[in-house]
Amino acid sequence: MYYSIRHVTRFRYSAAISESVMEVRMQPRTEGPQRCLQFDLTITPRARAMSYRDDQGNTVHHFNIPGQHHRLVIAAQALVEMSESPALPDALQNTAWNQMDALVNADDYWDWLMPSTFARPTALLQTLAADLGATRRADPLTLLREINSGIFAAFTYKPQSTDVDSPIDEALQTRAGVCQDYAHIMIALVRELGIPCRYVSGYLFHSGTGDRSAADATHAWVEAYLPDLGWVGFDPTNNLLAGQRHIRTAVGRDYADVPPTRGVFKGRASTELSVAVAVKPTDVAPTDAELQPAYASPGWTSMVDADTTAQQEQQQQ
Repeated sequence: MYYSIRHVTRFRYSAAISESVMEVRMQPRTEGPQRCLQFDLTITPRARAMSYRDDQGNTVHHFNIPGQHHRLVIAAQALVEMSESPALPDALQNTAWNQMDALVNADDYWDWLMPSTFARPTALLQTLAADLGATRRADPLTLLREINSGIFAAFTYKPQSTDVDSPIDEALQTRAGVCQDYAHIMIALVRELGIPCRYVSGYLFHSGTGDRSAADATHAWVEAYLPDLGWVGFDPTNNLLAGQRHIRTAVGRDYADVPPTRGVFKGRASTELSVAVAVKPTDVAPTDAELQPAYASPGWTSMVDADTTAQQEQQQQ
């Protein structure tokens, strides 16, 4: 299966600003069943983007616009090939918890086990853990499936109920949030069980099957490391195991490591942010002519008021 992905981010400023400095994490990863065949990044005003790979293998593009401007548009176009992953077993062996502890003790999973900026234990998290029965029992895979389903059932998907930098207690208090909140809550729960867990930023193709998450936004889910299986993806927002419809762009300890955009600007201005995402599947590889960068249609735009004139980040829905 091939997917064409178009991701457009627009920043508009109430007055001219003198400089923008930005990092972008929008290029899909190439590993396992996923291959990024093409990636194009277009910036307006025109800027030259440089790139590097961080310590987790994520591709990070960065650029600087030194002149005055009233808006900034970042348009990413990708072509990705997705193959089927091996089927998961119904459960792991009854020795899996011992295997898990041996793996953790023998290797360096520090980053994936310790509290991070947005995924850390709180009193409200402990209440949720008790409600879900999130204690070591059965086997790790079975328990993770139950936690994934339990979070889905316990929370209401509610866009704009939290902010890009909201701690998990905001969603835990109201039992409502977006995919970013769902992922942080599951990561914090799973790490407390001694299972390495990380945050995944990317895209979900909505196939009309009733997915909760927004179809015109980026998506977030989690991956847990399991004996004999490696990293396994769980999507608590939609009560799914990550599969062919989940397209990965970056992995990190939590959102703070892998925002799609992160930047600052100089100037006295308020910011208006809009984000549009379209994921289109195709059963055959596109021709060279079809690989040309596309243009956003006016109907994509969904406006979100930014609450800062310094940081420029987008929440994952």
